[in-house]
Amino acid sequence: MVAGVRTSPRQFVLINLLKGISAQLIVLHHLAFYGPMADHAQAIMPLLIDWLYDHARIAVQVFLVIGGFLAARSLSPAGLPGIRSPAHLVWRRYLKLAPPFCVAMLLAVIASAWASSWMTHDSISPAPTMAQLGAHALLLHGVLGMESLSAGAWYVAIDFQLYALMTLLAWLSGHLAGGHSPGWLLPGLVVAGVGASLLHFNLDADWDVWAPYFFGAYGLGALAWWAGDPERPPRSAALLLAAMLLLPSLALMLEFRSRIAVALATACVLYLFGRLRPAFNAGNALSAINYAGKISFSVFLVHFPVSLVVNAGFTRFVSEQAHVQAVGMLVAWVASLLAGAVFFRWVETPLGDVLSQSRRVADAPLSMPVAARPRHTGR
Repeated sequence: MVAGVRTSPRQFVLINLLKGISAQLIVLHHLAFYGPMADHAQAIMPLLIDWLYDHARIAVQVFLVIGGFLAARSLSPAGLPGIRSPAHLVWRRYLKLAPPFCVAMLLAVIASAWASSWMTHDSISPAPTMAQLGAHALLLHGVLGMESLSAGAWYVAIDFQLYALMTLLAWLSGHLAGGHSPGWLLPGLVVAGVGASLLHFNLDADWDVWAPYFFGAYGLGALAWWAGDPERPPRSAALLLAAMLLLPSLALMLEFRSRIAVALATACVLYLFGRLRPAFNAGNALSAINYAGKISFSVFLVHFPVSLVVNAGFTRFVSEQAHVQAVGMLVAWVASLLAGAVFFRWVETPLGDVLSQSRRVADAPLSMPVAARPRHTGR
């Protein structure tokens, strides 16, 4: 998921709502997909288990679109070309994603070892190799063909790739523009990337460990941000909106993919309402929504080891009766949410604070007293 950030007085409440709901669907999908509890509970709720198993995973498209929406806002709010220090921005993104991800992967390794003492199941990963751990730390486990240590680990690596690709496009647009600042160049490159993704790369599953496979959804989020800019000229905004609507529509006519339909719907919702930011203290409901969005990344990171241990506990110590196992799924769901809140409070937030302070120190310009500055010699 999109990594959580510290709260500001006014937040994108719709984005937090979408993140919170989508995170729950991903947790429930993995509960239905991994572990024996769902196999037993299916006897009393087959339609629900089957739907979660087959369709709930599509909620990941919501995160992809939101990721592009927020990346456009942070990298180039007005869609102007050019950024300074693209490598520095990519490194900052890595420091935001990788440390909590690595902690979560260690928890997954511990959970697998713990669960293996109580049950035997395909969802339990064998003890990782050093190469496997290193690949996860570098967010390269997918492209190197390493088995993931946790469900959903692929997404963190893809999120990093997508942000790096968007940063590269912003930097490239600046070089192509020279000394000018055309407002169409960067959005035009993103439109081209969306078209290439939806009409080519996303049709070939061999690309599903690389950013181009997912850039269609990510780029739609960026186009939704720029098209919804109230200060953008109406003609330019209309062209971006047309690209946002027509490219996925053409892709769906070429080959219908429910994931692309969900991405298009999410982009449309963000275009219409994504910029709305009600007052932070507008009520308990908004506070709860904003909190659910904030912890969604942590919930995503830790839910699998939690559900794995609960599955193992109910397999080892509890009856296989369907109603009891269904209660186990509920326990695993609630425990995953609580673990996500704890992880956000004691892991993601402290790591973010430490790394943010380190980045501020590294980014601070060196200054000298005026009297001590050497004169320019022309060298």
